[in-house]
Amino acid sequence: MKTPWWFLHKTPLAFILVPVSWIYYLFSKIVFVFRKIGAYKSRRKIICVGNIMAGGVGKTPVVREIAEFLDAPVVMRGYKKSAKTGNIGDEAAMLARDGLRVHVGDRKSNIVLLNRQSDDDTPIVMDDGYQNPRIKKDISVLVFDQALGYGNGFLLPAGPLREPRRAVRRADAIIVIKSDHPRKRFVLPDGIPVFYATNKTISPYDEDEKLFVFAGIGYPKKFFRSLDNVVGHRAFADHYQYTDEDLKKLQNAAQKRGAKLITTEKDWMRLPPELRDEIKYARLDTVIDDDFWKWLGEKVKCQH
Repeated sequence: MKTPWWFLHKTPLAFILVPVSWIYYLFSKIVFVFRKIGAYKSRRKIICVGNIMAGGVGKTPVVREIAEFLDAPVVMRGYKKSAKTGNIGDEAAMLARDGLRVHVGDRKSNIVLLNRQSDDDTPIVMDDGYQNPRIKKDISVLVFDQALGYGNGFLLPAGPLREPRRAVRRADAIIVIKSDHPRKRFVLPDGIPVFYATNKTISPYDEDEKLFVFAGIGYPKKFFRSLDNVVGHRAFADHYQYTDEDLKKLQNAAQKRGAKLITTEKDWMRLPPELRDEIKYARLDTVIDDDFWKWLGEKVKCQH
């Protein structure tokens, strides 16, 4: 689904949905308590990279950076994976394409299997799962986008928050993706290490090349604004599966404007293989402050 437009604004509709969000939160807390019973303690250290926002904060590139730094396997749910088609999900495919060892499916089952691998004590990076009590985490890192902050501050479905803001206090560290337009009133609690990261979108085209941009991600406007010389754009639902008709329309729209089609790396992974040479992607590189790597190295060392 597309990210609801009211997630970033306190609109009348958001206020109408607030009572529903209370019911959602109460139900989620009951489920949390029951799932916490018999939580699994991994032999290998678990580093959870999560968020309290419903997608779109730039968590996957952070997972990639941490897994590469530690030479660690990644366990993830694999959104929209399919055993029938062999699709492991766009985010998982993207990480695997970078040479990472990615294990898709039930995270607890995969962690159990990884723990049986001889005497390997390399940490395991868990993509998402901050709200998953079935697995005990040794280190929890939350990711925020400075441009999004807490959105409108309301819980789902009135806003983008999976949990109230006080849930941030469970984290061991916070990584904030910097923005030229930081959201007002985005305040993080004291006592938790906060580190900053910078995103850079790298286009495969020259600056003077006209671009028609499309994306099916949580907050596509961020991607559209990150590129130069954009003459047209189209947003799709998050993790959207493109049809032949969609792609034909995009090709026609780009051709009319004398532009090149370009998308995100995650969207590119969902394109038919025969179109991947014609439609290119802009890579998102995330650079995390050196202080974070010092902190993480010490934290992992202390956990042994």
